[in-house]
Amino acid sequence: MVLKLGIVGAGIMGAHHCRIATALPDVEVAAVVDPDPHRGRALADHVGAVYAPTIEALFGTVQAAIVAAPSEHHADIGVELLRGDIDLLVEKPIATTLEDAKRLVAAADERRRILMIGHVERFNPAVAELPRLVDDLIHIDIRRVGPFSPRVDSDVVLDLMIHDLDLVRTLVDADLVRVHALSRRVHSSTQDFAAVLLRFANGVSATLTASQASQTKQRQIELTQRGNVVVADLLHRQVTVHRVEHAEFVDEDGPRYRQNSVIEIPYLDGSGEPLAREQRHFVRCVRERTAPLVSGADGLAALELALRVRDESLREELGV
Repeated sequence: MVLKLGIVGAGIMGAHHCRIATALPDVEVAAVVDPDPHRGRALADHVGAVYAPTIEALFGTVQAAIVAAPSEHHADIGVELLRGDIDLLVEKPIATTLEDAKRLVAAADERRRILMIGHVERFNPAVAELPRLVDDLIHIDIRRVGPFSPRVDSDVVLDLMIHDLDLVRTLVDADLVRVHALSRRVHSSTQDFAAVLLRFANGVSATLTASQASQTKQRQIELTQRGNVVVADLLHRQVTVHRVEHAEFVDEDGPRYRQNSVIEIPYLDGSGEPLAREQRHFVRCVRERTAPLVSGADGLAALELALRVRDESLREELGV
């Protein structure tokens, strides 16, 4: 049976989702919704779908929808679609306020519909491997940096760092007890750079850096553990485990440090981009009525942490 899918939002992410959905077996992009008729109709025509300026066109037409509209509209759009018994994949962040996020989660629970949040890094093979490698974790260090783009004027915490705050939550099974954060405005009117130190009740700490003011693009996670160091390169979807076998100071030709390590490189199935993996998972959840990997509750928890970090960084920036 063909699953009829609606795409809400014809911007960059909406176009990516359309591209992927048209290649999925037994999935039809039935409609594209966007208030801009030129942009919306162009994308709809490209994938052979119906264009509509409002979401009312989706009711009775599609079984599921992907919401890739601006984040501040996620809750209003999502609640209306859920009440129309349409299963949803909502791009991250789930919303821009906790009140809106809770409304969305409550609507999904009330209607018993699928609500999945698009934290796409969860579907990166390198990230998916990390929970299996956690063993006596001490510290997590994550860098998500890249060059500035004039077309982007987004909050670096809610747009970039929220991915990594979500990942830290999945790797550390403990309550957060302390947050230190700072941010800076470099090229735009919003925060372009943010650095955060988190401390958890079990003693694990995490440092996160997000920047859209760097000259290089980097997506890296490093787990420091008592028996090894795990390094994940999210751009190349690779994981390397460094196990220290022997370490000593030697005095030959002056004081030096010698370390013998064993390097392990787990095999990862790197086929398919993470966004395609995410969308296939969503379609499977809709068809099989199973809980998604990233639920509405997960999206709410990630947003709550991101807002806490953003507020702390703003207080530091203002000196209050």
